[in-house]
Amino acid sequence: MPILTTHRLRPVPPFDFAQTLRFLGVFTPMDGEQTLGPRSLTKAVRIHGQTVGLGLHSAGSVEAPELTCDLFSDHALTPRIEEAALNRVRFFLSLDEDLEPFYALARQDAPFQKVLRQLYGYHQVKFLTPFENACWAVLTQRTPGSVAREMKRRLVEVYGGSVQTPDGALRAFPEPADLVRASAAELAGLLHNSRKGDALAAAAQAFGQVNEAWLRQEPYDEVKAWLCRIRGIGPWSATFVLLRGLGRMDNLPLDDPGNVLTREMMSAATKMYGPLSVQALRERACHYGVWQGYWGHYLRATG
Repeated sequence: MPILTTHRLRPVPPFDFAQTLRFLGVFTPMDGEQTLGPRSLTKAVRIHGQTVGLGLHSAGSVEAPELTCDLFSDHALTPRIEEAALNRVRFFLSLDEDLEPFYALARQDAPFQKVLRQLYGYHQVKFLTPFENACWAVLTQRTPGSVAREMKRRLVEVYGGSVQTPDGALRAFPEPADLVRASAAELAGLLHNSRKGDALAAAAQAFGQVNEAWLRQEPYDEVKAWLCRIRGIGPWSATFVLLRGLGRMDNLPLDDPGNVLTREMMSAATKMYGPLSVQALRERACHYGVWQGYWGHYLRATG
């Protein structure tokens, strides 16, 4: 498949593409959905009904980063789709985030220095789209990860798209418009789970009617409330989508000691800071202000 267009992307430094690749290598929700090389990533995405392959290669350094981005498609790319594909890459890999304010706060946190050294230049890798994140949240509810990944694979094969790239054919997760054509009963039959079928149908309807820019920019609590109105999306799933699908890192809800996020944060923070209470955990998060989501993500990303 010939390269249709090649572009140069300049992330905000510091940016370490090796950290991106390392994270994707262990990010199980995307197992088998991309090809990773020593300095390259090849992936596919659905944009306005067209499947576009993304071939990314590192062409710079951590302090002067640059990526080449090749776009592949079985059909000619219109300027609109081409621009949307490049914007999707920038958002997916958080290329435009200036981490220096976060790092300035992190340098005041002595126990955190080990994490900072280990992940220096890592910009959060999100789910490729918030809709994919919402669907993954539904699929993993009370379900083992291996089973959820198999369900996701079926969705991709039946409702997604594929594109030929130099690394072979790659499949893309469906857009809301791809899933909205399927009934809840059809989705339930595919997944052998009526509750998840209903929830995915509701998510497709909701995300198909909202502007993603609104989800990224409106007040955190308003977007969370909108997410919680979708059948099958509760407070934990909404927080998950806000953090990992929309990059809303300004808030890290640690109100309920029993919820998944708080438990994960307690486990990760204890390894770094030693035993601490939920109140002490909240105080650590408050030090980071609007960067507390990044602090939490870095802690969990170290394993």
